[in-house]
Amino acid sequence: MKIARIAEFGGPDVIRFDDVPLPQPGPDEVLVRVEATSFNPTEVGVRQGLVPVALPFSLGWDVAGTVVGTGERVIGFLDGGAAAEFVVAPRDRLVPAPRSVSLRHAAALPLAGLTAWQAVAEARLQPGERVLVNGAGGGIGGFVVQLAKRAGAHVIATASERSAAVVKAFGAGEVVDYTRDPLPRDVDVVLNLVAAVEVPAGRIVSVTTKIGTHVIARYDRAVLEALVSLVDRGELVLDVSEELSLDALREVHRRSEAGDIRGKIVLTP
Repeated sequence: MKIARIAEFGGPDVIRFDDVPLPQPGPDEVLVRVEATSFNPTEVGVRQGLVPVALPFSLGWDVAGTVVGTGERVIGFLDGGAAAEFVVAPRDRLVPAPRSVSLRHAAALPLAGLTAWQAVAEARLQPGERVLVNGAGGGIGGFVVQLAKRAGAHVIATASERSAAVVKAFGAGEVVDYTRDPLPRDVDVVLNLVAAVEVPAGRIVSVTTKIGTHVIARYDRAVLEALVSLVDRGELVLDVSEELSLDALREVHRRSEAGDIRGKIVLTP
């Protein structure tokens, strides 16, 4: 089977597409035929050696696919290996996939959705608070805007012109074009999703730089199930901007380094 992995740190060209034997599940594991994975910018840090991993490392944290032998449609957040045709997954790291969206698009949900939920929860938002979502046009940003709006906050989102319409549709009351306008200062909470050097004062929750409260996504089965329910009830929208072949992964990494990605990109083996 084909799998995307790295055996050394460096630029996008260190990503290899290797043919390896079909993995065999152990106790409490299942074999999943991968329908899609999704790109997460933190994989760039892994590839560059900024995130400690043992080499060789198989890429892909998000998985959407079917369980071999049962046909169950599942999604999950794994410790790597989902950028492949098949992956072995612990049974407890998988939940039933949303029924209201395609299985491929469902791959956009796990890591970005969990990160957004946990960041918004950490911010302890109160109805009516002014919340700045810094980096709302990215893969996590769309979920953060929707969840913050759902919590009753007045959302002020930073986004480029190409993302403004989508961010507004997700519930942002104001959109600031960060390419030309300064960040607003009169906010109660900042949810920072970019590598910001300076953000306004207030309660700061960051999923990138270590400013304020730093949130690192963790697997939470109950939260992932809750996110799936929100999607199926039409209360949470997946922002899949592109669907590409896994062969495009190197180019996606290059584009990410250049800041040329909006929303979530799903990759199919």
